[in-house]
Amino acid sequence: MNQQNFNAGQAQARAEDSMQCAKETATAAADRAHAAANTTGDTAQQNKDEAAGFLQQTGEQVKTMAQGAVDTVKHTLGMDKK
Repeated sequence: MNQQNFNAGQAQARAEDSMQCAKETATAAADRAHAAANTTGDTAQQNKDEAAGFLQQTGEQVKTMAQGAVDTVKHTLGMDKK
């Protein structure tokens, strides 16, 4: 009977160790997932900001080109004189 109690105690200790290890692994995985989500969110915001800047710059370039075209047409037609 003592051997059975000893074996049962060892099995319980191993089960508790396994549970603790599983908890630690789950916590570490959750921490990594949280960090990855934060990094992804930061990267998405940075990409959004860069895209907005690019579109702003492109819009300014198109506006400048359009004004240049208007000025060229006015000059060609002699309408640029005040």
